[in-house]
Amino acid sequence: MANHKSALKRIRQAEKKRVHNKYFAKTARNAVRKLRDTSEKEAATEMYPKVAAMLDKLAKRNIIHKNKASNLKSKLAKHINKL
Repeated sequence: MANHKSALKRIRQAEKKRVHNKYFAKTARNAVRKLRDTSEKEAATEMYPKVAAMLDKLAKRNIIHKNKASNLKSKLAKHINKL
């Protein structure tokens, strides 16, 4: 266990950030999954900007790597064009 007040505070902050980041990452993963499952082009085209914005925001906050966000957006765009 930590011996300093600052270390205890850092542990609390890290846990809070971990839960916060986990929530947003999971929400984005579910949005990507939902977009991939969509078989209608119009609905997918409408959803894509929102999902792309979510991924960009995660990359900006270093929750996911910027290249991962870029790869996901690219694959989703290919999926939409195939429909």
